[in-house]
Amino acid sequence: MSVSFVRIDDRMIHGQTCTRWAREYPCDGLIAVNDKAATNDVLKAAYKAASGKKTFVWTLADFAKKSQKVLDSDTKYFLIAKNPIDMCTILVDQGFDPGVKTVIVGPCNDREGATKLGNNQSITQAEADAFERIHKAGYTIKFALLPDVSIGTWDDFKSKFGY
Repeated sequence: MSVSFVRIDDRMIHGQTCTRWAREYPCDGLIAVNDKAATNDVLKAAYKAASGKKTFVWTLADFAKKSQKVLDSDTKYFLIAKNPIDMCTILVDQGFDPGVKTVIVGPCNDREGATKLGNNQSITQAEADAFERIHKAGYTIKFALLPDVSIGTWDDFKSKFGY
């Protein structure tokens, strides 16, 4: 399996992702998918420096073109998107099947128009719509800042968004 872990994290790549989660789900490299980060040299360099592992920062279009190479690789990757809408594009619209059926949701900052689910985990209705589409595509969505700190799954929260 070339993807060992699928995560949504608004910080994308940071020390916690690379140390704590890598103990639970071993990986050799990281693939971060976000159009803004992939087209900003400063952000791209910062993300690459944060991990100490082979790190790629790609646009959604780049990921669509390279996704089969990811699946064919012997390298174990973490697949990380900044938000649920980007992850929905990857898993549902692009039809990428990482072989992992759980999507771990990390920090989603509190912001205007977002509903607070737990500490540092707030989502908008558009993000909830993306979660529902991911869920309907056969994925379990687990809200967990750390491996041992989970506030529940999408099933626990979807009624707040009309599902």
